[in-house]
Amino acid sequence: MSPKLALLGGTPTRTKSFPSWPVFGPPEEKRLLRTLRSGKWGKLNGPEVAEFENRFAAMHGCKHGIGVVNGTVSLRIALLAAGIRAEDEVIIPPYTFFSTASAVIEANAVPVFADVDLNTFNLDPQAVEAAITPRTRAIIPVHFAGQPADMKAIMAIAKKRKLLVLEDAAHAHGANYRNQPAGSLGDIASFSFQSSKNLTSGEGGILTTNDDALAAACRSIHNCGRIPTGIWYEHHVISGNYRLGEFQGAVLNAQLDRLETQTKTRDRNGLHLASRLAQLPGVYPQQRDADCTRHSYHLFMLRLAGDKFGVPRAAVLKALQAEGISCSAGYGLSLHQQPLFRNKAFGPYLPKAAAKLNYDKTQCPNSDLLCREQCLWLEQSMFLGSRADMDDVARAFEKIHDHRHALSAWFQRQAAK
Repeated sequence: MSPKLALLGGTPTRTKSFPSWPVFGPPEEKRLLRTLRSGKWGKLNGPEVAEFENRFAAMHGCKHGIGVVNGTVSLRIALLAAGIRAEDEVIIPPYTFFSTASAVIEANAVPVFADVDLNTFNLDPQAVEAAITPRTRAIIPVHFAGQPADMKAIMAIAKKRKLLVLEDAAHAHGANYRNQPAGSLGDIASFSFQSSKNLTSGEGGILTTNDDALAAACRSIHNCGRIPTGIWYEHHVISGNYRLGEFQGAVLNAQLDRLETQTKTRDRNGLHLASRLAQLPGVYPQQRDADCTRHSYHLFMLRLAGDKFGVPRAAVLKALQAEGISCSAGYGLSLHQQPLFRNKAFGPYLPKAAAKLNYDKTQCPNSDLLCREQCLWLEQSMFLGSRADMDDVARAFEKIHDHRHALSAWFQRQAAK
């Protein structure tokens, strides 16, 4: 039997910190100072964003990269560039960040939720097939936690139905599916560079594609509707200034130099931790089949079935944190249960469709189970450490399982207060 749980007065499994995020140093300082002193701070007259767009696109198997202000805007631009019209339907998962859905609404289109696979946490192709109607125009698979969705099946459905596939790759920088980079698997892809992401400049995003026409449309929309053959004050489509700035481009170029090594480290550590945790009853790390040839581990996700593990997730979270393992339960409710959808608070969008929509009827039991009682997240920076760090995490889980009866009794006492 391992020593007493820290939550119950024992010594924590881990007392030192995991790697911090973001990682930065002289390369970022050099590029930022060079940009500052150049006086060329905007994308239209500076070199940093253009360099980054080319490098990032090439790393992700694409001809085109269009840097934008954030990953929400990039999703919306992609939908507009693809010709999505008012009240067209776009299929998305319910287990994803708010922006996957809000971008659809801001394109004046209708989000339709298809459930996720309980083991992979990614969009279930069978649920996608069942959600298609005559109004369906696009599918947005989310490569959740950094594991690519089942793109073979999704692309087959899209080809059969003539639908756009927009990859939400906000978690998937450097991930591979069948040795092909995320971001090159669908028609177009969106990445985020928000503070927590595996590649970050605080805020920012990019679109990647191999489709010349889509790329041209995205470039025009993100640059006030201008076109290469036009003059400065000539605007062709509804659009805005969504361009990424040069300071962000400078940081991203330096960060990109680190990405390959960091991704390999995360992938190696994630595989090791998954192999250890899978030995415990009721602990199910995100299922990864052979098609995922590299996982970026923006998150390490697992399901914890309390009835099999011996204690509920809520108690395990408290115990892990006391053992020095930072963790969370992730999303508290499925996206379609958010007040935005329950109240149809769509602002000026979807004025006709909103009257007919009723998201209370949406059924996504797998997503609901994950949110309500089973999912557990570990953040990406932890996986930049060593195998010994991963072993500490595993030992904390094992310790909690060893003392599950004592923890369960403590949890019941707390609930009775």
